Order: sequence, then structure tokens, then C-alpha cells
Amino acid sequence: MIERLFRSGADVFRLNFSHGSHEDHAARIAIVRALEKSSGRPIGILADVQGPKLRIGRFAGGRVHLGQGQEFRLDMDPSPGNARRVQMPHREILAAAAPGTTLLLDDGKLRLRVAHSRCDHLLCEVMTGGALSDRKGVNVPDIVLDIPALTEKDRADLGFALEHGVDFVGLSFVQRPADVAEAREIAAGRAWIVAKIEKPQALDQLDAVLDLADAAMVARGDLGVELPPEEVPLAQKRIVRAMRARGKPVIVATQMLESMINAPAPTRAEASDVAAAVFDGADAVMLSAETAAGQYPVEAVDMMDRIVTRMERDEDWRHLTDAGRPGAEPSVSGAIAAAACQVARTVGARAVVAFTTSGSTALRVSRDRPVPPIMALVTDTAVARRLALAWGVHAVVTENAHGMSDAVIRGTKLAREEGFARAGEVIVVVGGIPFGQAGTTNSLRVVTVK
Repeated sequence: MIERLFRSGADVFRLNFSHGSHEDHAARIAIVRALEKSSGRPIGILADVQGPKLRIGRFAGGRVHLGQGQEFRLDMDPSPGNARRVQMPHREILAAAAPGTTLLLDDGKLRLRVAHSRCDHLLCEVMTGGALSDRKGVNVPDIVLDIPALTEKDRADLGFALEHGVDFVGLSFVQRPADVAEAREIAAGRAWIVAKIEKPQALDQLDAVLDLADAAMVARGDLGVELPPEEVPLAQKRIVRAMRARGKPVIVATQMLESMINAPAPTRAEASDVAAAVFDGADAVMLSAETAAGQYPVEAVDMMDRIVTRMERDEDWRHLTDAGRPGAEPSVSGAIAAAACQVARTVGARAVVAFTTSGSTALRVSRDRPVPPIMALVTDTAVARRLALAWGVHAVVTENAHGMSDAVIRGTKLAREEGFARAGEVIVVVGGIPFGQAGTTNSLRVVTVK
């Protein structure tokens, strides 16, 4: 099944560490790496760590019903709850909440407002009632909680994932830049850190969070719980725009083709949602339950691939993408990347061939969304896998070039072998002299394939 998903268009596989054992994840990593070897194409693996899950305690009967306007107490007492109270085992919430603070239970289905706060309990008014059962989640959209983004479980999961060579770490429930900095320190360059933007607090410090992250995910599930629904599309556009300006990959995720969990085709609204993410400028779109637990996983990937492909062939998409192009980075590398895209368009090049050690040259070219595809030539398989997340990039692992002449020869040969250009067609080659040094993109060549 994983091979079928890959053949249908998946470039990166996400492992959700909220579920499954390390043995389960190790088996799936082995499957993906075996597929990578047999297909000859780099495949990315994203380890999505759970983060600090906040939950209430249990009820004597397993479930209660809260009525609008009634009082409900959240306290530290571990005994089973009832319709008047339940355990709140997170002292950080008790410490941070104040009168007027909003608490959301069970993915926002129930809404409480704090009336009185004490060090050992919160007395709340039920604003939106309903059924409430054991261990349901708690969201606190109004305040920053003094809790780390990585729990002890996350640290163990992160250590396992890094040992097994994952390419990306999805950091859940980011609240502040320090959360990303902590994960970066642990990863120590072994994987890219993907900041999942799913809390309003992260939006309040968005620039600082994104500056530290290698990539970002618009995680619309929890973001849609803590933000009013009408604010989520605007947040998505803001995050995508900010990441494109930085030349870093951004993923739009959650409920994109939700109905395909149980149906072989999406709703028209879902197709439009995927299309909107493409028009916003996302590097990647992600499926969750559709492929993890759905009845039609291959059909969901195929449908998403078809929507993305169709949108990017549209003249309006190209017009809007060009109009939204951020200004060139004020550096030699940024100027060369921007020039490569402009030259490629002017001469009708079939590909932009980017020699890159760290992946940064390919990311800079990707930032400008050139008309032809980007072929990134790298010496490190780990870099090739990470570039699977970047828009328009086809990474190929090869030996390092020994100079611009060698780069031209190697680039034209591989462009022909990979099916990007035929004899007589033009490609644009970019790289840095001396080759093999990260951050030295300073050369551009227009070449006719022999």
C-alpha cells in the first residue's frame, strides 16, 4: 500500500507518534527506505511528535452532560468526576487561567468560561454545553501556558526518530520561538524542524517562530478549534506568504479531503480547498485520516495529485504566483536564484539545474516558482530527501562537480537522463564556485543540451 501511495504521487510519508509503538514506526521506516532503494527516488519521512496533550480526568459513569449556564468545577482531585466537577491534572492551566479565560473541551464542542480561579481549582460557567466523556482534550486559546513543547514521551520519540534517520520532525503545539529552538538543539542538524502552527500564541510571535523553523505546517485541526472558523483561512494565507518570503517549505494540512475517508470521491468544497492551498502558494498539501485510516487511500492521493496538477497548469495560477513573488533576497545567492528563474522563462528553458550542497540553492530557486521544473543535484541523500518537501524540486544524488564546465556537462547529461530536456533544448545551470561549499551560489550558465 505504501508503494501504491508513492506511485500515486506521495513524496513524503508522515508517521504520527501519537499512535503506534516504536516497533510499528521502525517497520514503516524500513518499508519506505526499501521503496526508496527500489524506485531510485528520494522519499522524505516526517516524524510528527505528539506534543503536550492536555486532557481532563475520568467520570464515574464515563460520561456526563453539561447544561448551558451551569457551574462546573475543574480541580486537582483525581477521584472520578460527575456533572458538577472533574479532575484537571494540569497545574499549569490552573496557574495561568483567570476570570474570563475560555476553556474549550472535546475539540471545542464544549466551551467554558472561568468565573473564579484558585490555586487548586477553577470554577467555570458552561457557555456551550453537551456530552462530555473521559479524558477529552482541553484547549486554552487565550493564554500562553508554561509548559514545554516537548514532553518526556516526545523526547523519547524524537530520539528514536533521529536514530532511524527521519528527515523532518513535526513539532506540535508550538507557542513561542523557544519551543522551536529546543527542538533544533536536540535535532542538531540531523532533521529539519517543521513548526506546526496550530495555536493562536504561535501566530502572535509568527515571525520569530518561522525564523527558527526549517519548514512550517498550517495544522488546521487544532488551529480551527482555538481560532474562530472565519480566521483560519486568513491565518493560512499569512503563514504561507511568510514562509514563501523566507524560501522555506510550508505544508497545508488537515481535513483536505475528509469525506474520502469513507467515499471514493471528495466533495466539490474539498477540491476547492486543496486548490485554494495551491493558489495560496503552499509547497505541499497533506492527507491524514484519508490515508491513515480511510477506505480509499490510493484514490485520495491520486485525487490530490490531480487537483494540484490541474491548478498549476492554469494561467490564473501562474499569473497570481508571479504577482505574489517576493523580492529577491539581498545577497549574491538570492540574486543568482532570481536571475535563473527570469532567464529560464525568457529563453524557454526546460529546467533549472541547481547544484546544491545543503539544499539552499534549490530552495532559493523554488522560492521564485520558476516556469520550468527544478532539478537539484546533490551529493547527500539526506539533502535529497529533505528537498522532497520543496515546491517544484526533483532531487538527484550525484557526485560533486569540479568546476562550472564539469557542472554543465553533468547537468545536461542528467537533465536528459531524467527526462527534463532533449538534444537541442535549453537548460539553466546554477551553482557555486568553489563547488561543494554551502552558501556560495554565484554562477549561472545557459546551456543547450547536446
